[in-house]
Amino acid sequence: MTAATLFTPQITPELDDTGLDNHDTITETDSVNYDDTVDDMSEEALTDEQTSSPESAQFRKLQKKLRRQVSWAIRDFNMIEDGDVVMVCVSGGKDSYTLLDILLLLKRIAPISFDIVAVNLDQKQPGYPEDILPAYLNEQGIAHYILEKDTYSIVKSVVPEGKTYCSACSRLRRGSLYGFAKQIGATKIALGHHRDDMLATFFLNLFHGGALKSMPPKLLSDDKQNLLIRPLAYVEEKDIIEYAKLKEFPIIPCNLCGSQTNLQRAIINDMLREWDNAHPQRLASIFKAMQNVAPSQLADRELFDFERLSLERDDNERVFEGDNIQAGQTDSLAEIGLPVSPKTQTFNPKFASDNINNSDSQPSTGTEKAAEQSRTMQKIPTINPVL
Repeated sequence: MTAATLFTPQITPELDDTGLDNHDTITETDSVNYDDTVDDMSEEALTDEQTSSPESAQFRKLQKKLRRQVSWAIRDFNMIEDGDVVMVCVSGGKDSYTLLDILLLLKRIAPISFDIVAVNLDQKQPGYPEDILPAYLNEQGIAHYILEKDTYSIVKSVVPEGKTYCSACSRLRRGSLYGFAKQIGATKIALGHHRDDMLATFFLNLFHGGALKSMPPKLLSDDKQNLLIRPLAYVEEKDIIEYAKLKEFPIIPCNLCGSQTNLQRAIINDMLREWDNAHPQRLASIFKAMQNVAPSQLADRELFDFERLSLERDDNERVFEGDNIQAGQTDSLAEIGLPVSPKTQTFNPKFASDNINNSDSQPSTGTEKAAEQSRTMQKIPTINPVL
């Protein structure tokens, strides 16, 4: 039986919204559509701790960047709508802390109304500091639940020795959180996966799963009972690491799977970090490719109908642009109905300029026109074949 502890703050902290102008960001669908005007928040909206910190300028710049990226992800994928109850899964790691912090900030300046509740699943791992996360959430005045379920013993009992725990652990955790979200009436489940997590999953499936798939920014569960969102989809891990450091979140390490060696995901993450250091734009390009899929250029027969592809040629003849064509075995060519003397041309006339001579000049003589035509034919045409 899953035990849950509920905390609901009685007093909402007073926050200053001075300088915000969201009147032009409300969409017809009442979905969150943050405008860049929210990025011009006055310093009065920051806490005393942030403005007095020696890294305050650095912190504000980074927070503005994260706020903008999360806003874009919410807008692009319609993640949060008016009246939503967003259940933020908080594990005690840097990613979920950052997600919760940015969503609370956006909730304050959003043009729509939605609620946020933090949920943590205490999996009863040996040595787990179960007091840290509740203390932080209570201190911040954040409504939250702490779910207690001994999935640790289950994972240890079902996973063979030497195998990694991640898959079984995530399935058990996901099942518990899915059911609880429906129980409390949460309309969205927010997870802390960031851009680099999505890239790592893509390469894990590519290298070891034989599939081109990753973590989508928004997902409907298989039973269609829950909607998962990943608002950090556009955020880089290195920015989250820096933000968590500046915010001094009380990080809780995962002692269940984090201590295991030779994890394939860890190997992939090392590869991505090496790429990012050597080629700073490579990861951004790969992530852009995940958003720009061309099914006809791949080989998935269910995704694209290759079987029904057919020619749609017109009557225009495309003459070979070259010097000569050597036809061998002319009898055999003629037998199958192919021409034995195909035509050639040095330049396709349709690429020639319609106005060779200037309108202001005198009419050219026959010799001049021939010379001009000869010069035109020397041009190398740009050909864009239709494949």
